Amino acid sequence: MTTPTHMLVDYISDSKHEPEWMRARRHEALDLYLLSRLPEWGPDISGLDFSSISYFTDPNAPETDSWKEVPQEIKDTFEKLGIPKAEREVLGGVGAQYDSGVVYHKLKKNLMEKGVIFENMDTAVQKYPDLVKEHFMTQCVPAADHIFTMLHGALWSGGTFIYVPNGVSVELPLQAYFRMNRQSSAQFEHTLIIADEGSELTYIEGCSAPNYTTSSLHAGCVELWVKRKAKVKYVSIENWSKNTYNLNTKKALVFEDGEVQWVNGNMGSAVTMLYPSSVLVGRGAKSESVSIVLASGRQVQDTGAKAVHIASDTVSTVRSKSISIGGGKAVFRGLVKVLQNAERVNTAVSCDSLIMDDVSSADTYPSITNRNATAHISHEARVGRIGDEELFYMKSRGLSEAECVRMAVGGFVEPVIEALPFEYALELNRLIELEMKQ
Repeated sequence: MTTPTHMLVDYISDSKHEPEWMRARRHEALDLYLLSRLPEWGPDISGLDFSSISYFTDPNAPETDSWKEVPQEIKDTFEKLGIPKAEREVLGGVGAQYDSGVVYHKLKKNLMEKGVIFENMDTAVQKYPDLVKEHFMTQCVPAADHIFTMLHGALWSGGTFIYVPNGVSVELPLQAYFRMNRQSSAQFEHTLIIADEGSELTYIEGCSAPNYTTSSLHAGCVELWVKRKAKVKYVSIENWSKNTYNLNTKKALVFEDGEVQWVNGNMGSAVTMLYPSSVLVGRGAKSESVSIVLASGRQVQDTGAKAVHIASDTVSTVRSKSISIGGGKAVFRGLVKVLQNAERVNTAVSCDSLIMDDVSSADTYPSITNRNATAHISHEARVGRIGDEELFYMKSRGLSEAECVRMAVGGFVEPVIEALPFEYALELNRLIELEMKQ
């Protein structure tokens, strides 16, 4: 398959029995994509072979809320990833997607009784058309945002839909796990979360793929609607294989006195381009973005965060930690915009980079636009290495050099790890240790 076609769009729409308005949106997005060109800025993505990608991979397994009914091959994959165990122990609900289709989805009964909706995105189109039609790729992430949201708008499949009613607090996290398992494939899952007035939610997303010799594409999309006085914490741990191009889009609209917290861990993929964005549209809205990035073995992790202050008395903070090792390249892009009518804005951006050897690199590209004199803006960036004096001191205490490095890295990433739920902090620490050993 060379280029996605209108015939493919119709095939996807027909297979999901979609209403005509969703089919029309897919076609409009594809028309935009076919007229667009790849970005001329950012990392080199010429290694992504669009001509050999399968844009839609059906797992050939119906969705179920019973783990026993999931096909054994798929079950074995997710058992290794701990999905059923996670649901039993710490989660209020869990969904699992395999390639282009969701194969398992379940929400705890007490949350259903409170009116919480946690569905496969495909199912939500059928069951909650009014909610989806109003919020899906309209104001938050329009298909026209950039070339990969255009492609996503045309070919999206699966993903997560969450609606939390007014005043409801979801005390246990909800989780979805996305597995891309086929060689030379693409995954376009869509996550749409609507936190209504005064509600609270923590959502955790994990992503992975096996390592093949040919390139694959991940171009998911996340839309967060954080209504008045709502709070949403979005946690994402992405460990794609090193043949995957992770070109993801995440954005939140935050209304009056709403709060959003992005917590991201990125360490897989050949190339990542990911910049979680918050648009603060209501007075008193707040955004925090916390991330840890590990670039190893010729990986390019081009990541960062964006905050757009439209309303007054809004606050944003961005904290990024990156580690480069074994020829990896970490790039931070932080963008802050304060619009003319946004009074008394407070925003702070900090980027710390740790370079572990002389073949790795780290770059920072800050962009700050301020159109209001009352704004308080700060930006700082630091780049360093583990010093010989620090290593000598720790070795004098009887530690090996490997133990010294591990301790130094652990201290460096601790502020980010602390923002994660306990079980996922342990997992991220384990993944970092594995990457450091390669």
